[in-house]
Amino acid sequence: MSSPKRRIETDVMKLMSDYEVTLVNDNSKLVLDQPPWQEFYVRFKGPEETPFSGGLWKIHVELPDQYPYKSPSIGFVNRIFHPNIDELSGSVCLDVINQTWSPMYALINIFEVFLPQLLRYPNPTDPLNGEAAALLMRDSKSYDIKVKEYVLKYASKEAVEEASDDSEVDDEMSSVGSYESGDDEEPAGNMDEL
Repeated sequence: MSSPKRRIETDVMKLMSDYEVTLVNDNSKLVLDQPPWQEFYVRFKGPEETPFSGGLWKIHVELPDQYPYKSPSIGFVNRIFHPNIDELSGSVCLDVINQTWSPMYALINIFEVFLPQLLRYPNPTDPLNGEAAALLMRDSKSYDIKVKEYVLKYASKEAVEEASDDSEVDDEMSSVGSYESGDDEEPAGNMDEL
């Protein structure tokens, strides 16, 4: 096994110890000896003491063949209201992933450090969601209220349970940015185990 493959295996195993990880094209638990395991979903909980607390998001992760020398591609599948996350595509604007990635970082850093910091400390001056950025700069209390509304509608345990029958829809997606969002969407995936 080559060094990058060993590194992928090590990083995914560390991630699996703390997070639910599932294959994109297979709803079963990720098994390391079953290819492909460079593309998967991770269940991510909103950080405590933030308006995102109590939220559950399905994060799409794709590891390039050059990982860890090239950064992973990540995106939110269910909707989130945040200045640095595109509401429709789920794309994340985060320098440490998009520009300053280093092989010293591991996948676990994304979920234990980088994403929680992004949710705790949004940067409204570099937005992917202009509405969220403007609201945060204009009225932070209204921003927090809107974030909490999105958590309840798209990322609460109740909303996820209601949408569990629709989990096959996003598992058939070829990429995170390939879906269109509407007001009647519910979060995808089956998170009954959480």
